[in-house]
Amino acid sequence: MIRQQKPPGPIEPPRTMGELPLIVACLGSSSTAGKGQAFNWIIELQRRLGERRVVFRNFGVGGDLAYNALQRLSDVIASHPKKIVVLIGGNDVLALVSAKARRFFRISKRLPRDPSPEWFRENLRAIVLRLTGETSAVIALCSLPPIGEDPVSGNPFQSELNRRIEEFSGIIREIARQEGTDYVAVYETIVAQITKSPGRAFTDFEFLSFYRDAFRTLVLRKSPDEVARINDWRFHSDGIHLNSRSGLIVADLVQRFIER
Repeated sequence: MIRQQKPPGPIEPPRTMGELPLIVACLGSSSTAGKGQAFNWIIELQRRLGERRVVFRNFGVGGDLAYNALQRLSDVIASHPKKIVVLIGGNDVLALVSAKARRFFRISKRLPRDPSPEWFRENLRAIVLRLTGETSAVIALCSLPPIGEDPVSGNPFQSELNRRIEEFSGIIREIARQEGTDYVAVYETIVAQITKSPGRAFTDFEFLSFYRDAFRTLVLRKSPDEVARINDWRFHSDGIHLNSRSGLIVADLVQRFIER
């Protein structure tokens, strides 16, 4: 049965020197990797929880689709995690909606076929089945952060992104229910906040803007929040990657799962 996250209870006391820390593996794409223009919510959680209590293993790889994450499960299993957080699917949606993104991912990620909701469902279920079969970890599936910040946009590109993000989040929720994993309501929580304070529409996938923002963060050493202000985004740095406003929402939700 699917388990929605409850408000966090009392914080556990620090572990003694004789106890091993809880290993938490995080599987995903750039929003999990937390590099460049993506806020690193895993580092935030490590700071909150302390290395004596919890050790995070970051298995986020930029640009990955669910198919690519499935190929990397051996490393996740070898880390002997007690809890696993899976946040994957945003690039599946981008590749489905944008022909430019689809061509790029087909080549750079060596995809054997074009992305689709059915293929995403197949890959995500395969991820869950292998992790449950080869580890004793408690698994949480995260729904997807929105792309763009206009939930009722009349722009065709943003409107289709909204529809597909909601559809894929529904697939994630359904698999969590069917396979008995935990479910972390990232989509629902961030959309509720964006609805209160909507922003720009994400109207196209442009490589130049992403390279520009990567230069800003990696070379000029600007933070995701500084890039967000330059680009006039409220919850993202570039319309796709999370800034601290939305990244801290993810951190809060995942912390509840870890401490439950």
